[in-house]
Amino acid sequence: MTDPETSQDGHTQDSQDSHTQDAPQPPGTRLDGAALDRLRPLAFSVAYRMLGSVAEAEDVVQEALLRLSQTEGVRNPDAFVTTVTTRIAIDVLRSARVRRESYVGEWLPEPLVGPVQANLPVAMASAPPDAAAHAELADDLSTAFLVLLERLTPTERAAFLLHDVLGYSHTEAAGVIGTSEVSARQLASRARRRIARERDDAARSAPARSGPARSAPTRSGPGRADRVRAEELVTRFLAACEEGAVDPFLALLAEDVVFTGDGGGKVPPGFSIARPVSGRDTVARLLAVFMRRGAPIHFERALVGGEPGLLIMADDVIGGGLIGTWSFEVVDGQVAGIRGVINPEKLRHLGPQADLERLREWLTIDRQRRGAR
Repeated sequence: MTDPETSQDGHTQDSQDSHTQDAPQPPGTRLDGAALDRLRPLAFSVAYRMLGSVAEAEDVVQEALLRLSQTEGVRNPDAFVTTVTTRIAIDVLRSARVRRESYVGEWLPEPLVGPVQANLPVAMASAPPDAAAHAELADDLSTAFLVLLERLTPTERAAFLLHDVLGYSHTEAAGVIGTSEVSARQLASRARRRIARERDDAARSAPARSGPARSAPTRSGPGRADRVRAEELVTRFLAACEEGAVDPFLALLAEDVVFTGDGGGKVPPGFSIARPVSGRDTVARLLAVFMRRGAPIHFERALVGGEPGLLIMADDVIGGGLIGTWSFEVVDGQVAGIRGVINPEKLRHLGPQADLERLREWLTIDRQRRGAR
C-alpha cells in the first residue's frame, strides 16, 4: 500500500481538488494541530464505515493523521486524509476478515451511541443526485446497513462507500483505492448487486402471512422515514420489558423478526445467544424469559447507530455500568430486527461497564433464594 502520489514539491496528486476546503499549504509547511483536529471526524467517519469497529477505526485515524502531519505542502488535506484512511482501512479489513471467520457466534458492528449528526458528520464530497438518494444516505451508519456491508470485499466496500455514500465520482474513487475508473465502477456496481441480493434473499425467506408482504429492509425504510413511529415502538418495548410477559412483545414484533446477539465468547454462559433467533413467538418468549429473571438491570433510551435503541444498564446494587446495547430495525411499523451487543471488548468506548460475573453471582443467589421458598 502506498500513500497518495506526491510531486517533487510535495503536493498530493489526486483528482479530488474540486472538494478542497482549505487553501493549499505552502511547500515546506505541515498542518498544525488545529487543522489535524478538524480532519479527525472526517477520518473517523470513513474508517468506521469501512470497518464497523470503533477501536480499529480510531487506530486507522491515528495512523492517517500521523502520515498527514509528516507530509509537507499538502494541497488538499480532506482528500489526502480520505485517501490514506481508506487505503489503511482496506488493509485492516483484509486481515480482520480472518479474525471474524473464527469469531465466536455472530459478529455485529461496535455500536455508536448518541446523535450521529453531531459526532460523526457525513463527508459529502458532492451533492447526491436526487432527493431519494439523499434520504438513503442518512441511514448509512445503522447497524442493519453495516451488517449488509460485511458481505462485501474490502475493495467493493471502499468503492461503494466512496461513490454511493460519500459522493465521490468513480474517477475520484479509483484514485483513492488505487485502481482504474472502470474497475472502481465495476466494484461499486457489484457491491450494489450483492446488497440488493441480500435484501431480496431476506424478503424471500420471510414466512408468508396474511396482508401485504413485508419488504426487505432498506436504508431509506421506516427506521428513517418514520422516526416518530420507531420512537413510539421503543417506548412500548420498554413497557413490555417491565411487564415481562409474552403478549406485550407479540404486538410489537414482525412475524419474521430476528434477534441477533453478539457476545463474542466473552460473557458468562446464558448472557448471550450463540445463533440468531427468528420468528415472532420465539423472539417474544426469549425476551420475556430474559426479563423474568428479575435481574438488577434497567434500560436507558439512546440512539444506537443513529436509530432509536436501548442501553442495558446494571443497577447500583451490583455496581452499575453498561451491560450492552440493543438496536432496533423498524420496518412497516413493526420491529423487524433486534441486534444486541454485549461483548465487553466492543463496548469499551462507551464508558464504565458492568461486572458480568457479579451479575451472574447475583442471579445464582436469587434463584437459590427463590427455590428455597
